[in-house]
Amino acid sequence: MSSTKQLPCSPPSLTNYHWSDHPDPNKWADCVHCGMCLEACPTYELTGHEQQSPRGRVHLIKSVAEGKLEVNEAFADPVFTCLDCRACETACPADVEVGGLIEEARGQIRQALPLSGWKKVVSHLFLRGLFPYPHRLHALGSLVKVYQKVGIRKAVRKTGLLHLFPEHFADMEAVIPEVSTPVQKRYRKKSFIKAKGKSKQRVTLLAGCVMDVMFSEVNEATIRVLTRNGNDVSLPKDQTCCGALHVHAGDREMGRRLAKQNMKAFENEETIIVNAAGCGSMLQEYPELFREVEREWYERAEAFAEKVKDVSKHLYDTGYEKPKGEVRAKVAYHDACHLAHGQNVRQEPRDLLLKISGVELIPMENADRCCGSAGIYNLTHPKMASRVLEKKMECVPSDVEMVSMGNPGCMLQMAMGVKKYGGNQRIIHTVQLLDLAYQQEELKTKGGDGL
Repeated sequence: MSSTKQLPCSPPSLTNYHWSDHPDPNKWADCVHCGMCLEACPTYELTGHEQQSPRGRVHLIKSVAEGKLEVNEAFADPVFTCLDCRACETACPADVEVGGLIEEARGQIRQALPLSGWKKVVSHLFLRGLFPYPHRLHALGSLVKVYQKVGIRKAVRKTGLLHLFPEHFADMEAVIPEVSTPVQKRYRKKSFIKAKGKSKQRVTLLAGCVMDVMFSEVNEATIRVLTRNGNDVSLPKDQTCCGALHVHAGDREMGRRLAKQNMKAFENEETIIVNAAGCGSMLQEYPELFREVEREWYERAEAFAEKVKDVSKHLYDTGYEKPKGEVRAKVAYHDACHLAHGQNVRQEPRDLLLKISGVELIPMENADRCCGSAGIYNLTHPKMASRVLEKKMECVPSDVEMVSMGNPGCMLQMAMGVKKYGGNQRIIHTVQLLDLAYQQEELKTKGGDGL
């Protein structure tokens, strides 16, 4: 992979953005500061501070471009405190792309104010040293598996060692799912899984980084559901992390490196299926990474983005078999931010749930309100993330048995909410619920009982 070092650019006069790939003026040009975004913003709701609102952040970003403000810590705080949930974009009557502005501004901040000390070490260790390399992630997954299986986890909890770590770390450890074999590892000698029955088309699956290690069962369920519905599924070996975590953190250079690797890996594929909302949104926004830098990749990124589809939308658009199995449960659906606001996929997953016999879909107030996960936001801003989560959990109907969603970060965050606030709901990916219904159908044909 070639280096994509950012060089000082020549933006409009008086600007205080001194590097290329700066915030795009076209993104803020239509903002009239009407305030329609205010009620949609979780951080503004909790703080009441104008600078922690979408229009406030847009104003700050524009002011730096006009030379009125410096890129300093006072500017960095509201930009990085943003959850980047995109709810403001849904609310905005002028379609101002606040999320894109936030990510571009973060790139400028990290150029002007590089991380130092332990934050730099941790960032480089995980974002540059771990997530881009599947084999390293798989090795970490194996260690976590040992931790979970041989009694170390029980001993750590019994001795109270977790109390030595920040509270949010202990909360997260308590709900990490049981680690199983990643699909990239399971199918390393067989990167093509044929459809069951007649093949309708070929698709390719983004296995993801954290998804394939911590939520490999979701990937397995996705493959079973896709093949059940006539899809041949390929798993390109050279695929890597989507780069969303890097871009959210302001490391756009690494985001471009990962984007180029994925574009090469999926080059000959027609349909790229994603089951993680944040990853899907990032893949569809690859062109934004090359708007100013390495323009020769821009058109390639545009063509790539057109191929990306969330698994629920793909099933909805191409037709899927209604499962004959029954899952008797009251279910609430949580709209992952980057699925609802980022990709405008709302009804499709609900349609999947409504087609499952026995499922009673219970409406959830503020279903598309952020849960506070936001990539690694719950690690970088644990206090704000916890307050956002508390608001979200207040909206979960008390009588539901399952909460369904389409993003692994949300699943982990909502599981923490269930545990923290004394709930008993099962957190489940939408495609897992559909897969469960198909399994019940097979059980029924063999004479077993349904759920």
